[in-house]
Amino acid sequence: MRTSRPRHRRGWLAAPLALALALGLAPMASAGTANAASPPRPTGAAPTDAGTGSGSADAHVRRSPLPVSERAPLPSSREELRRDYDRPDDARSRVAPSMRASAAAPCAVGDFTSRTGSALVQQIRASTTDCVNTLFSLAGSDAAQAFREAQMTSVAYGLRDDAATYDGTNRTGTAQLVLYLRAGYYVQWNHPATVGAYGPGLRTAIRAGLDTFFANGRSGNVSDANGEVLAEAVTLIDSAEENARYLYVVKRLLTGYDSSYDSSWWMLNAVNNVYTVLFRGHQVPEFVSTVSADPSVLDTLYAFASGRRSLLGTDRGYLVSNAGRELGRFLQHTALRSKTRPLVRGLLDLSAITGPTAALWVGVAEMTDHYDKAECAYYGTCDLQRRLAAEVLPITFTCGSTIRVRAQQMTSAQLDWACASMRNQDAYFHSVAADTGPVANDRNTTIEVVVFDSSADYQTYGGPMFGIDTNNGGMYLEGDPAAAGNQARFIAYEAEWLRPTFEIWNLNHEYTHYLDGRFNLYGDFTANIATPTIWWIEGFAEYVSYSYRELTYGAAITEAGKKTYSLRTLFDTTYNHDTNRVYRWGYLAVRYMLQSHRGDVTTLLGHYRAGNWNAARTLLTGTIGSRYDTDWYAWLGACAAGNCGGTTNPPANECTGGDVRTLGRNCQRSNLQATTGNLSYLYLQVPAGTARLTITSSGGTGDADLYYSPSGWATTTSYTHRSVTSGNGETITIDNPAPGYHYVSLHARQAFSGVTVKSEY
Repeated sequence: MRTSRPRHRRGWLAAPLALALALGLAPMASAGTANAASPPRPTGAAPTDAGTGSGSADAHVRRSPLPVSERAPLPSSREELRRDYDRPDDARSRVAPSMRASAAAPCAVGDFTSRTGSALVQQIRASTTDCVNTLFSLAGSDAAQAFREAQMTSVAYGLRDDAATYDGTNRTGTAQLVLYLRAGYYVQWNHPATVGAYGPGLRTAIRAGLDTFFANGRSGNVSDANGEVLAEAVTLIDSAEENARYLYVVKRLLTGYDSSYDSSWWMLNAVNNVYTVLFRGHQVPEFVSTVSADPSVLDTLYAFASGRRSLLGTDRGYLVSNAGRELGRFLQHTALRSKTRPLVRGLLDLSAITGPTAALWVGVAEMTDHYDKAECAYYGTCDLQRRLAAEVLPITFTCGSTIRVRAQQMTSAQLDWACASMRNQDAYFHSVAADTGPVANDRNTTIEVVVFDSSADYQTYGGPMFGIDTNNGGMYLEGDPAAAGNQARFIAYEAEWLRPTFEIWNLNHEYTHYLDGRFNLYGDFTANIATPTIWWIEGFAEYVSYSYRELTYGAAITEAGKKTYSLRTLFDTTYNHDTNRVYRWGYLAVRYMLQSHRGDVTTLLGHYRAGNWNAARTLLTGTIGSRYDTDWYAWLGACAAGNCGGTTNPPANECTGGDVRTLGRNCQRSNLQATTGNLSYLYLQVPAGTARLTITSSGGTGDADLYYSPSGWATTTSYTHRSVTSGNGETITIDNPAPGYHYVSLHARQAFSGVTVKSEY
């Protein structure tokens, strides 16, 4: 995900953290021997002896974010999945089995807009939850007909009548009634003029419905069957802004939780949803006055967090850390501080900044830092961001002139691997983007890569340290690229579920965001998305990540067979659309355009690089529009059948010139070879004003390392830059190289042949 600043979207609460090339071209004269025609500037002929040839190789975790600026009702369960950008597709998905995405249930909006009173209630009860979920997206006359106050009042009284005989299951469609009411509040919030105001009549009805449900003893059954209904009902408390009236439900669930809940995802979700009621209750005046009059909920939160610390470090630890956060959030109210402060201090004393209790300590410390910073000495949380950085990110590693890694825990080999992966990606990116250098006024000359040790660590520390939402698979923070001293960075984490294989989740995706923002997109992120560009921003990041690593994007190819979207529709994609459209379909659209209409992409990037967003939009919606639809759908069908075409990798020309050692602008020398311990020498002349010189090696057999010198033949003992990873995929990047001759060599750590060296500037 790419953003210029932390993004807290309405309704993003207590979400789980789910469970984120060298270009090769060929050889020349015999390596390790001096040729008669030496370059004009070397201090001497290429040495005939390369030396020894031994060349050394230098959770489901959920957290509530900081307060949002608007108090909108929560979206549907399926809608909440939209925040899960950049996540892996695996069994760690937050969706409970009964709510997992499936084939769309038959659902006609007219079934709801054409009915009133008891007929409407019966229609809702007879529908599926999947069907009712789709109503969260209603607008216009449909929204008004479905959710005007009279309709909502009928459904609320329908819930009352149903709840009176509720048997602890969803046999009579109780969950659908609750979900319909949630949808109504959500749509009315977003379209108040269309739906109309909600008044005291609905409030009386919704209280009757919720009172009856929570008074029914079966609403406390510990089971999946009840948990699904209960979890939605708890969220409805907040949707209806009845946070104060149902504080007893909050206390009941927190006090009643025990190990019997642990076998039911839905019961755990019901408990966790009480934090939504608390988190958003602070924006309801009646809630604050009610807690001030009876602050016993604070004692309940403290008892839960302190008494269940053994859950920390398990897949249920989020229940404890969220309790601590919501206790700490009450520090914002002066009247409650004398009660809250010692309880908060007590939780800090019972936990630590690192280790198994870190999620609790950090969550509570973040609240003190946000709401009661002046008393930091009392809490022991002064200078929180610096302390966290010192404790959690002790490793700093420089990959070269443009990349710095800060890590929680990485070995030297892992650091080398990550650096090589990003450095080598540079050449691939530039070959696809075909850029001529950074866009105007972009000073993001370096990128800081922050790597946490696991997804849980990212959840625990990412927000407090960098002010980001961590309900995602990583985030790139561009800042203002024109501002002096601005530091571009992305925050990522090791994919612990892949161990013992080491992988930084979404490393190449997020690094593409940095390169794309620097070389393709003028201005900051806000300017970049002034018109719909997300299809490119996320689709291109997916495309480069997968194609550079030569991986098949199976999930996207499966989507291709469905032919869900026209190309024209995808040009309108925003972050409000689901992740499937943003990422998989973005990838498909970008891949198709690069492979089939490269000229259009070149024109488009010309507009993007100049910041001419309106011209780019006209090109996409007018000039291109639907003109490629027939070919697009044919390509999707072929792709789904296994023939997507080759990924875009514009071939470089072979360098010209009689001296086979000479490189040039955007060309390559192929079939290079050398025996163990020897070198293959190359050189090139760079003109004045060159912003960046990139040298890459790839292909062939054996193990060749790449060396560079700006002043004479590059050897293993005379160089300024080198790339010495295992294999032949090496990259060296020189920013602002001096005009004149530059020297490159391939050193045979093991005998190599068929290797290509490419120069780009």
